Amino acid sequence: MPSQEELFDAVDALLEGEPRLPSPAERARLREAAGITQARLATALQSTPQTVKNWENGRSEPRPPRLQAYLRLLDGWAERYPAPAAAPAPAAVPKAFTGPVEQPAEPAMAAAATAAPVVKAKGPLAVAGPSAPSRRTARKTAPPPAADLRFPHGPLVVLDGDGSAYGVDGIVLDCPATTVPELVEWTLKESGLGAPRLNRNGKDSDPLVMLTAAAAVKLGLPERLEGHEQRRSLRLPEDHPVVKQLAKAKWKLTKRGFGPWARIYRPAQAGQRQCVQFAILSWDALDARSWPGVAGMEPAEVARVLGTYAARVTTPRGSTATSGLELMTALRPPTRAVKNETTGEWESAYHPGSLGTEPMDPAPPEAPQEHPVAQGWTGGFLDEEAYQWVRDPQLLSDEECLLPYAVGLDLNTAFLAAAARLVVGLSGPDHFHRPKFNKKVPGSWLVDLSGVELDPRLPSPFTPSGQRPTGPAWYQTHTLAYAQELGFDVAPIEAFLRRETGAYLDPWHDRLRTAYADTLADLGVTVDLDDRQFLAAMEHHKQVDPGMAAVLAAIKATVKGGIGKLRERPQGRHYRDGERWPALERPTWRPDIRAAVISKARVNMHRKMANTARATGQYPLGVLSDCVVYASPGPSPLDFLPYTTSGKPLPGAFRLGTTPGLAKVEGVQEMAWAVDLMEKGLNPARHIKGGDAVTDEGE
Repeated sequence: MPSQEELFDAVDALLEGEPRLPSPAERARLREAAGITQARLATALQSTPQTVKNWENGRSEPRPPRLQAYLRLLDGWAERYPAPAAAPAPAAVPKAFTGPVEQPAEPAMAAAATAAPVVKAKGPLAVAGPSAPSRRTARKTAPPPAADLRFPHGPLVVLDGDGSAYGVDGIVLDCPATTVPELVEWTLKESGLGAPRLNRNGKDSDPLVMLTAAAAVKLGLPERLEGHEQRRSLRLPEDHPVVKQLAKAKWKLTKRGFGPWARIYRPAQAGQRQCVQFAILSWDALDARSWPGVAGMEPAEVARVLGTYAARVTTPRGSTATSGLELMTALRPPTRAVKNETTGEWESAYHPGSLGTEPMDPAPPEAPQEHPVAQGWTGGFLDEEAYQWVRDPQLLSDEECLLPYAVGLDLNTAFLAAAARLVVGLSGPDHFHRPKFNKKVPGSWLVDLSGVELDPRLPSPFTPSGQRPTGPAWYQTHTLAYAQELGFDVAPIEAFLRRETGAYLDPWHDRLRTAYADTLADLGVTVDLDDRQFLAAMEHHKQVDPGMAAVLAAIKATVKGGIGKLRERPQGRHYRDGERWPALERPTWRPDIRAAVISKARVNMHRKMANTARATGQYPLGVLSDCVVYASPGPSPLDFLPYTTSGKPLPGAFRLGTTPGLAKVEGVQEMAWAVDLMEKGLNPARHIKGGDAVTDEGE
């Protein structure tokens, strides 16, 4: 008998339908636009040039598994090289909305489209709002209709004090609301804001309204939110007039109350959500570390920046760490609709490949020491963290000390690169004694690696400190798989392993990888640059467009913060060890998944350092997470990175480039500066950029 999971997979395949390839001519156009030959494409797909030629002239079609790989490639090329615009067909929807949109649609879509406001002119931008004939004579063409007519004005607006709500694509909506309850009603019924779901089994994104300081004051909110608690706990008191207004209008706030990020809602009716997300700029809703310079931008520019992030990543729902975690769930929803064979009714069921709807306690060694399951546990804890290592200055050679420069390399979104094709556990841990090690099974293993001898000029790959293990310790699967790769025996004493597994983070990785590459390209750093051009472009990319530079910073913060959120620690000075804290009640509190990502990232870093040492005889001075520092004869990484005789980067070593996992320059200092730090026991990788590094732990 087939298993339930196999049947679900088969049904999913029917629901998804067969992959739809573009026309043969379009396949050829996309390949040529990417500058790839048929022979090179055939090599990548492990096929023949004649077969590729047949696909492009319509004589044959690819079959699985090449079909899925070919389609993935074409989809990526289609995003980068869209087809030239054809002559526009007669539009069913006017360029400027002058009334209800008449489109065959589901009831919810039709209702939302009918409520779309009129588009008018306001200064140089297109404006939508209640009809005002005196200002319609100079109206400007509205942006092209959104793909989803329920949300014609995009995912968010930035509301200013004069009632102007700045949205994406340069539109401005007239908002007549003078109180927060009125603003909620306007947002849900008139604004046309929101974003479609990222997975067919997920939920549409709630509209986001960001308030400037002037808008907050107009709505009866304080310009600044003051208090003595940490920023995350700041909120309006329950007796504040705005909170009372919301309660009187039967709107609810989440347990976090009305703070810098506030969610206002009513229980869903007939399956329709009634929820609006608010963020107040003057209450420091946008952390300057994740959104550099955005809080000081004009409202229209803030809308452009956040709208780009929403389109490429997700509509912000709090800090970038929170958005990173929410994106995981949006792309891998925990449930899906299935038809009950007995009653014929649709009901909610587990979505294979997701983390489900119920929280799951970790194994004791995987938990932080304050976790309830760790109370009384004396068997040690998993310590899979990012590198913080500096080489013993006594191991510096005279040749290294005489080199003039220390050059820091930073790996692009190293945690994101580690998440690619990462198999993690989807079920709870099972306890085993003396199991045989299997690198394909995710989990935590108790192993003694203290006898492993490695070159002391490299950090140990088994500990975040880079120091040699002193006895049995808990390791994640990837760390031990690397020990095997290095030729050492792995003999587990004990293990907590997971039977159900899957590449849970794959869609999260794919979406953020594309967002990162697209945003870098907007800043002039494209994949077709050679190493010298890449280094030159990276020197000035932040000045090309400060708004897009902020989006890039937010994407990187989303990666690190999202991974950090998988092991969010308790907050507040009143917490006592052994008590449960709110984060434990969500299915995405998974310290084992965080450990798997960090373990793989650290192993990837060590592999590159070892390959570089074998090829060049050069060893790092220090490592901090995804930053490594080398002594160099010149101020550029081109002066010490290994290349083949043909001028290609040496496979397996550090390479420059835009892709996650490739490197860029973090900073350059004099070698004497680095030696001085090392002699003081300080890590040059922490300071080579000119400031302290940001923690990877997230919020």
